Amino acid sequence: MRTAKSLSLMLIFAIATIAPAAAAPTCLYTYQIDRTKVVDSQTIDFRMRDGTVYRNVLQHKCTGLRFNGFVYRVQTDEICDNLQSIRVLQTNDICLLGAFTKLPAGTMK
Repeated sequence: MRTAKSLSLMLIFAIATIAPAAAAPTCLYTYQIDRTKVVDSQTIDFRMRDGTVYRNVLQHKCTGLRFNGFVYRVQTDEICDNLQSIRVLQTNDICLLGAFTKLPAGTMK
């Protein structure tokens, strides 16, 4: 019995050290977003007031996004990757944001 407990504890410890930790979402404060640029049907760049640009690749292609634009509604003052949906204007398609990636300076004019 004691050997089984020891073996179980060692197995739990091994799994915990091997399994990657779940990354916390990257969130942008909506009041710091200066503008957005739709790059294509799956990519949106978010330019912040300080000039930093974050790229978001949507989880799937979003029909009509490039031509119709989008809106989003938040419960707090943050928009978070992999948690936020957007709605395409005109078509009303709902699409989910993917991960935010910080782009090198000078990317979006």
